[in-house]
Amino acid sequence: MRIVDVRESSIRLKADIKNSVVNFAEHTISLVAVTTDVVRNGQPVVGIAFDSIGRFAQSGLLRERFIPRLLAAAPSDLLTPDGRAFDTAKAFSILMRNEKPGGHGDRAHAVAAIELALWDANAKLSDEPAYATIARAHGVTPIAAMPVYAAGGYYYPEDSQGRLQDELKQYRDAGYTRFKMKIGGAALSEDISRIDAALQIVGNAADLAVDANGRFDIPTALEYGRAMRDYGLRWYEEPGDPLDYDLMRALAEEYPHALATGENLFSVRDVVNLVRFGGMRAGRDLFQMDPGLSYGIGEFARMIGVMEQAGFSREALHPHGGHMIALHIVVGLGLGGSEAYPGVFSPFGGYTPSCAISGGMVAPSSAPGFGLEEKPDLAPHIKSLLA
Repeated sequence: MRIVDVRESSIRLKADIKNSVVNFAEHTISLVAVTTDVVRNGQPVVGIAFDSIGRFAQSGLLRERFIPRLLAAAPSDLLTPDGRAFDTAKAFSILMRNEKPGGHGDRAHAVAAIELALWDANAKLSDEPAYATIARAHGVTPIAAMPVYAAGGYYYPEDSQGRLQDELKQYRDAGYTRFKMKIGGAALSEDISRIDAALQIVGNAADLAVDANGRFDIPTALEYGRAMRDYGLRWYEEPGDPLDYDLMRALAEEYPHALATGENLFSVRDVVNLVRFGGMRAGRDLFQMDPGLSYGIGEFARMIGVMEQAGFSREALHPHGGHMIALHIVVGLGLGGSEAYPGVFSPFGGYTPSCAISGGMVAPSSAPGFGLEEKPDLAPHIKSLLA
């Protein structure tokens, strides 16, 4: 068994929305296809994946460095001992040849796209959904359905509280019971008014999280914390720069409710530093690392090991993502819950039609691999990439 072709395509997000820092209308994603020489039902087995939502495609890195390294490897150097699957750890080592430590950034996203595509290929070779392949590889018994929350509440053009409430009503009517909205893109008084408007729809403050997307310095993070402390919100997410561990520590010392961060940490060392210096409180605070941004499932599993060694449960990990790949990983690794982007970030955000939301729970479909080919808005891009 061998890899015969690797392709990448940069796909623009359909998202004329913004958070407190960026406008997503300019963002792109690298869609990757790894074609094998194995034929099933008259078609080659192809691993499909992408990095993650909310950044930019890594076309140059993939085409100039990582895809050539993968294609240049001897087939036996990429396979498990029995030759029946791709060894993702071996592939990671090959992809990272001649790369210095540190400097993770977009490199971590590019490698993740390929590594995840190999997981998709392995699941298809076993004719099973990716979560089953992931669970077996990590000794986890997958859970039938996972808690899920709808991430939205962005700052839209011609924004209004009425539009925010209509959005949350749509999520509620679709079966979601927990929600997340953005803060930090307006004045504090306006953001508090938006939270009040959201709670008129959500009802229980413990079902609403807020996300500042790294906008604040320490004084502003504390000011927002004081203004929100009496609500008892589900969590207060990424208040400051993701590497400002002192900000997280200062906020954790004062803010009595759950904090969440980690989406923009791309390596095990980053998570080690968060655990050591960020003031994260076991049993209260949440981690949100994203395997699509951090070299793939191998590095992500090592991050979980860091958490558990420090006394945190893997159920405290709710990965950033909001798409099919993230859902399979959450189920396959037995994590705390899944994020969803219903109705935004097409063609990558959200789930396939077979992933029904009911009572705030979601389960992946039984399609082989990550099931990306079943997503109606993504399927044409996959077809075009493989044409």
